[in-house]
Amino acid sequence: MDFKSLRSYQIAFELAMRIFEISKSFPEEETYSLTDQICRSSRSVCSNIAEAYRKRNYPNHFKSKLSDSDSENAETQSWLHFASECRYISKSEFENLIIKSEEVGKLLNYMINNPGKFGVKVE
Repeated sequence: MDFKSLRSYQIAFELAMRIFEISKSFPEEETYSLTDQICRSSRSVCSNIAEAYRKRNYPNHFKSKLSDSDSENAETQSWLHFASECRYISKSEFENLIIKSEEVGKLLNYMINNPGKFGVKVE
């Protein structure tokens, strides 16, 4: 098993790719603020999951990277809220993206609370 087979990674990756696609339609003036930020934070969710998985020999590092991932996920939700309120995405698109993001958050929480199920040596 590697990090790409983790359900949390798969959903987070799908979410990041969907955000990337919709961000292409954001106004040009948002390039260096909303667009960059939302793409960066959504991609960081994935990269932190990958790093956590590779650090599973170190329980505290594993949990720390997953906590970082969860923080980036919350940041992504905040940027999605801005995108919705600025009417760059529809309310239904916003709701669908938030549902995916919340699912990722639940999976991250499960991983943090059950590290032994992911190959972490629990003492």
